[in-house]
Amino acid sequence: MRPTDHLQSLCAEDWQAATRHAFTDQLAAGSLPEDRMLAYLRQDYLFIDGFVRLLASAIAHAPTLPDAIPAAQFLGLISGPENTYFMRAIEALGGQAEPPAPAHPVTAEFQTIMRDAAQSGRYEQMLAVLVVAEWSYLDWATPHADKADDLPFWFGEWITLHSGDGFESVVAYLRGQLDAVWPGLSPEDQRAVEATFSHATRLERAFFDAALAGYPER
Repeated sequence: MRPTDHLQSLCAEDWQAATRHAFTDQLAAGSLPEDRMLAYLRQDYLFIDGFVRLLASAIAHAPTLPDAIPAAQFLGLISGPENTYFMRAIEALGGQAEPPAPAHPVTAEFQTIMRDAAQSGRYEQMLAVLVVAEWSYLDWATPHADKADDLPFWFGEWITLHSGDGFESVVAYLRGQLDAVWPGLSPEDQRAVEATFSHATRLERAFFDAALAGYPER
């Protein structure tokens, strides 16, 4: 079993709940209320800053230049087309990206796990969060890829950004990096990766739960 498959198996219930969620099912069906999509995008947009810093930290800690280049290319996508999508979609749904939305507690917790990984100095910790964030989105979006063209762009482009050959290659790269470093980790460091991977997966599930409910105050 690949190390990343092992990690996924440790949190299989949360993974299944996060990637086959009623929120994304409604999004892909075009039936998600626009105010819920707007609230979701305004919360998700709060991750851009932390995600860019996390990915940049991973690039800096990659073992070799060939290991770093795919992440650097992905960084351009995040800071370019994906960032532009947020601006267009939020505006089209009647909202504003600036000033930022107040962070929901689940959002704030996810921001913390990204910051902690970025500041850890541990490549495997950075990869654990990145793999969950991107692989889980590939997993939920791929079954809906053929619906994207028939949806309003704020639904359809969000699916397209997280499916298809290009995004599959990003996830394959990130998984490959984590698979490669896993055998060289001490048992203690492997347990730490397991804990981070499982924590990030629980947060993905909780984020969609909160999005479906409209981000109520806790």
